[in-house]
Amino acid sequence: MKNINQMLKQAQQLQSQMAEMQKRLEQEEITGTSGAGMVTVTINGKAEMKGVKIDPALADPKEIEILEDLIVAAYNDAKVKLDAYTSEEMSKVSGGLSLPGGLKLPF
Repeated sequence: MKNINQMLKQAQQLQSQMAEMQKRLEQEEITGTSGAGMVTVTINGKAEMKGVKIDPALADPKEIEILEDLIVAAYNDAKVKLDAYTSEEMSKVSGGLSLPGGLKLPF
């Protein structure tokens, strides 16, 4: 029974640490870029877009499709960086604990 109680205690600690990590992640801002830095998109830890900056040189109405593509690319770049950052933080919290396939945290 000691092992089960110890495991439950560790699970509660891990849950608490993960909740703290999620709160920290929500406050983080990650910036992605495209077009050699001509477009930047900033997202938070929940992958919500917080800001977009566009070099005025791209504001040509004839080139709007390129601008749209660059915004999408910058967002995707920020999302990839966020995913890597989240994985790194999860690894710190879980102590490198390997999770079963298909189980993704935070929930």
